[in-house]
Amino acid sequence: MQSKFVSRPKTLPPRHGLARVISKLGIGSRSQAAAWIADGRVRVNGRLVTDAEFPVRQGIDRIEIEGSQAARGERIVLMLNKPRGLVTTRADEKGRDTVYSCLDGADFGWLAPVGRLDKASEGLLLFSNDPEWAAAITSPDSGPEKIYHVQVDRIPEASLLDALVAGVEADGERLSARSATLLRQGERNSWLEIVLDEGRNRQIRRLLQAFDVRVLRLLRIGIGPLRLGKLAKGAWRRLQPDEIESLPGPGAQQALPRP
Repeated sequence: MQSKFVSRPKTLPPRHGLARVISKLGIGSRSQAAAWIADGRVRVNGRLVTDAEFPVRQGIDRIEIEGSQAARGERIVLMLNKPRGLVTTRADEKGRDTVYSCLDGADFGWLAPVGRLDKASEGLLLFSNDPEWAAAITSPDSGPEKIYHVQVDRIPEASLLDALVAGVEADGERLSARSATLLRQGERNSWLEIVLDEGRNRQIRRLLQAFDVRVLRLLRIGIGPLRLGKLAKGAWRRLQPDEIESLPGPGAQQALPRP
């Protein structure tokens, strides 16, 4: 008697809102995608769709923007040496200068900051067109360490450095550093190296403030194995494939999957 084999259907990917799927391709932000959809510029499987939450399956449904298939290309990552005084956002409701003012000449299409540095902070800030890769960098579970050099208004005792690592409760959160070491000191202030393995809002400033320590300058100089190096203030450069491969996520040389 001949055996009969019944093939089971493959599991389909989950459905997500159309604007979200477009933003995941690195073509634009979710709000930009929603505007394109509302303007009647997007079709799904040949059908005009004007609902940003219209459910689609990435990799199954064909998405077209103004007649061209929406596709994800090569991952792009830039490194910026952020100057003090700029806010990390595309547009600021208060009219303040943003980090995008430093990216003149960076003609790579849509790019978004990977995490944030507050207005008063300086140093290494990444930009990418790949939201999923960026989420892996900023995740407290999968993301690499962030290394900061911090000038403070005192010469810390060893007990203070130990306390920064032990942590403290502040505003309902547990704040701590992975490590805190003295780099150099002057007569009235000093430089510390503080390493974080998670990124909470203004974490270092709030942690030091809990011990009545005032921050004079704060620079991020490293993310994982990546270092700011000699990149000039306000300058940017594109990361090399091996630099991106040293961080979480797949390498940059491979093309990202098309929908």
